[in-house]
Amino acid sequence: MIHQFKNNGYNIVLDVNSGAIHVVDDLTYDIIGMYEEEDQDRIRERMAEKYPKVSEADIEEVFAEIKALIDDQSLFTPDHYETYMDDVLKRRPTVVKALCLNVAHDCNLACKYCFADEGTYCGGPRELMSFETGKNAFDFLIANSGNRRNLEVDFFGGEPLMNWEVVKKLVAYGRQEEKLYDKKFRFTLTTNGVLLNDEIQDFLNREMSNVVLSIDGRKKIHNQMRPFRGGQDSYDRIVPKFQRLAESRGQQRYYARGTFTRNNLDFSQDVLHIADLGFKQISVEPVVAQPTDDYALREEDLPKLFAEYDRLAAEMVRRMGTDEDFNFFHFMIDLEGGPCVAKRLAGCGSGTEYVCITPNGDIYPCHQFAGNRDFVMGNVNDGSGLVRTDIRDEFKLCNVYAKDKCRDCFAKFYCSGGCAANAYNFKGKINETYDLGCALQQKRIECSIMIKAAQADMEENYEESVRLPDAPSAVC
Repeated sequence: MIHQFKNNGYNIVLDVNSGAIHVVDDLTYDIIGMYEEEDQDRIRERMAEKYPKVSEADIEEVFAEIKALIDDQSLFTPDHYETYMDDVLKRRPTVVKALCLNVAHDCNLACKYCFADEGTYCGGPRELMSFETGKNAFDFLIANSGNRRNLEVDFFGGEPLMNWEVVKKLVAYGRQEEKLYDKKFRFTLTTNGVLLNDEIQDFLNREMSNVVLSIDGRKKIHNQMRPFRGGQDSYDRIVPKFQRLAESRGQQRYYARGTFTRNNLDFSQDVLHIADLGFKQISVEPVVAQPTDDYALREEDLPKLFAEYDRLAAEMVRRMGTDEDFNFFHFMIDLEGGPCVAKRLAGCGSGTEYVCITPNGDIYPCHQFAGNRDFVMGNVNDGSGLVRTDIRDEFKLCNVYAKDKCRDCFAKFYCSGGCAANAYNFKGKINETYDLGCALQQKRIECSIMIKAAQADMEENYEESVRLPDAPSAVC
């Protein structure tokens, strides 16, 4: 399977099953597009008509290059992974390596798109996690982690800083336990910034491997969707705090994370606004909302959203190598390494490697299922631990080959089948797809690959300009 697209002046061919990416000229692009469907003599005739200045020798050279790539298994490569994945997933041990710890089912903001209902999760009680429940959650993680040494805990909410003393105590408990059990905890925290202060910042910089800072972009857009409960604006309250925190971390190990809605279909302007505030690590994601919500994205918005991603990608290329450059999470793609094939095709590990613990100790497949009693897998407080192994096993077998729409999708090695919670919320099954999200993900992958091509061009041009001896040509 191949996927061809044009973006920002580049002709790109992705060989889906090998992961090889080829940046080619117009002639090669057209021939590859017809190669499997047309007779080669007919291709020669059509190319001679379309490119009258191209010689027969040039066309034959393209055919020879295509054959060499096929022989090298980097073009039109067959899919060898389906039977392999089925076997691997069935044999994969179900060890837990990460927790989303919902330390606060409460929030001091009233974000209009909040999937967690201002921290109450499906209208449940406003409550904070006790230290004892958090301690039991850590014990559950250690007991179910098998031989895995590196474990992750994300302090989440609601707003986790509303339960700050418990967060600090749990970090201390984790540091104590990792010495006893030869484990290493990686802590992260997601915050709206309202309660952020110097003492908290210093602690985060010492203990948190990553911090997610919630900001939606331009002041008007942010205030429209992320007000206080009384309707007051929050932008001016949180932006200076976030700027100080990002600088204190050397512009690393954090994300300024926003959500765009139908209120700002020109979301690239919000990404650039955040970048121009000085943030270097940015993630602005599409809202996931039901069609009845006035801010929900719709299929008719896709052309506009695609154009915005193209505009953002082109601007990021323009800023490369300057003081204005920045990273955009959804355009970060590893073409040479990254997760193993099993991980790429099976996704985030929700319900198996990763679970969510709520303030009352309930275990859910992930934070987006929290509050839906059909997905309670057990409880860390009653000594039973994870008892709904049927839920675990259903998630264990969730992969791109279990989803009909994913099998022939060029993006499957990069999106891993998408979010199980989104699929469930829109289609009623975790082995379905959230179609609007799929379309946006496909576009983001195309933009990501184009940026890599531009980066390779820049590096090649630099090598030529400084005349490095025997410098290898850029390969994309």
